Amino acid sequence: MTFIEFKDKMFDLACFNIHNVYAWYDNFDRNNLTRWVKKGYLIRLRNGYFTFPEYKNVPDFSFYIANRIYKPSYISLHSSLSFYGLVPESVIQTTSVTTLKTSSFENELGSYSYKNIKDSLMFGYDLKPMADNRNILFASPEKALLDLLYLYPFYNNEEELTDLRLDEDYLQNDLNKTLLMNYCSKFENKALEKRVKLLLNIYDI
Repeated sequence: MTFIEFKDKMFDLACFNIHNVYAWYDNFDRNNLTRWVKKGYLIRLRNGYFTFPEYKNVPDFSFYIANRIYKPSYISLHSSLSFYGLVPESVIQTTSVTTLKTSSFENELGSYSYKNIKDSLMFGYDLKPMADNRNILFASPEKALLDLLYLYPFYNNEEELTDLRLDEDYLQNDLNKTLLMNYCSKFENKALEKRVKLLLNIYDI
């Protein structure tokens, strides 16, 4: 098999794993993947997952990759808050939550971290379209904020919460407080409720 034949078949998948390859061609020699990575024809994303170099320039493709290489997961925490403009600085690492164990990966497209949450807390996200008609699982701003306060419990005093430098205009004009509190109740976590109420008080929401 030539690389051109392989690329013609797999390119539209964007991110693929070895099982996708075997489903197409069960006699595929997986050593080809190692050779093609060394030649720069493919990018290894993590063990068993690959993409093509052409996708490096696709807007938001790193978010799509984050969803694909560790499932189930969705973009949340600092990445989601930065996306919505709730925090002032851009975030270099792509952050997600997952029901799998906490993990992290690095590849040519970036750095990816995943924080574990319970199955019952996998909610509050939806599909956002990418530039090339693919979709990304992305936390709502309310859920991203709750995920952050839940998974990083040191945000439990005025100094730490103020250091987040959350955008006050967004909090007061765009954040859905009703949805925030409804989501918060689903966590069934008194410490989280206390942190949320403190945040609302500090930012006068």
